[in-house]
Amino acid sequence: MKTKKIAIITGSLRKDSYGKKFANALIELAPESLKPETLDISELPYYNEDLENNVPAQWKKFRDTLKTYDGVIFVTCEYNRSIPAVIKNAIDVGSRPYGQNAWNGKPGAILSYSLGPIAGFGANHHLRQVLSCVNVLVLAQPEVYIGNVMQLFDESGKLINDSTKDFLLTVMNEYDKLATKLIHTI
Repeated sequence: MKTKKIAIITGSLRKDSYGKKFANALIELAPESLKPETLDISELPYYNEDLENNVPAQWKKFRDTLKTYDGVIFVTCEYNRSIPAVIKNAIDVGSRPYGQNAWNGKPGAILSYSLGPIAGFGANHHLRQVLSCVNVLVLAQPEVYIGNVMQLFDESGKLINDSTKDFLLTVMNEYDKLATKLIHTI
């Protein structure tokens, strides 16, 4: 069985973000058939079509790197009932120029989180809508909304909540099934 290389993209740029902690937890919980790793989007210049004539080096590197991944998992917080601008910018950069969409056909998953009980519901669904436009095939079930995140990690950033660990293990196994089906059919 081929190991699937999976990009994990986080929406928070904060050094000690919960998104980065969740990304590390997903890497730890991944089945052997998945090889997830974080893909940094923090240095991408904002998408501007005028720059396609003289593509910024960061765009080229990101597009080329994205093409090497079999799938993608987004870990997003919620800003104003939507996704962080860095995620939308990465999607825009990766989907251009027209006809060269680096996201096309990749299996995807979304984990949204928040400090409160709503758990990034708005961001999760907004991101699903955007990803459908670039043909990322997002895991439908289980949906992943995690609220009250302050209680889930220890001081070193390690996930300590057993029920959340069990749930994320289920998510990674279901994502693996989706990725296996899609990668063999595309």
